[in-house]
Amino acid sequence: MALDELLDEHEQGEKVRDWLKQNSLGLVGGLALGLALIGGGKWWMQQAHRERVATGEAYDAVQRTLEAGEVEKARADAASLAGTAYAGLVALDLAKAQLDAGDRDGAIATLRAAGSEDPGLAAVIRQRLARLLVDAGQGEQALTLLAGVDDAASIETRGDARFALGRSDEARKDYEEALRKLDVAAPQRRLLELKLAQTGGTPETTGTES
Repeated sequence: MALDELLDEHEQGEKVRDWLKQNSLGLVGGLALGLALIGGGKWWMQQAHRERVATGEAYDAVQRTLEAGEVEKARADAASLAGTAYAGLVALDLAKAQLDAGDRDGAIATLRAAGSEDPGLAAVIRQRLARLLVDAGQGEQALTLLAGVDDAASIETRGDARFALGRSDEARKDYEEALRKLDVAAPQRRLLELKLAQTGGTPETTGTES
């Protein structure tokens, strides 16, 4: 190997060592930061898992309390689930238990305070609350709650509210609309057809003619 090549390699080595000396703190800091981020990520995942497990166990505990008939204790324990994915579910369970115990007002209050980020669960909560309001003679509040709904169950409930308020023509239109949204084999279709007939409507015939 030529002398000039050896000198070039020596100079390059010196430059590398100088660069490492000048940037050693930054390299060590970057490495430490990277390790900290990895460790922090693992800790966060473990913490999130522990929280999910604890929340699930809390929900199961409320369920067992309701099964034991301790509605008030369950209501108090359910407060710890506020803001979690179980909040809507536990509200529905608690409202049912309150209703079974004859506390309709308590069930209404529970569902009024309930909420869910899941659209399907939120719709169920809204429907059940609306039905309780109709049963409590608060049809106008039920209609306000059901404004703009587009699923068959909610439209049917809106029809129930209007029928309870003596607005049979509007209720008939709701029942007709709900029926159009239901599958012909839906088990709730027969009851809905009876409601429609009660308002003076006639269910559309389905099936093929021979």
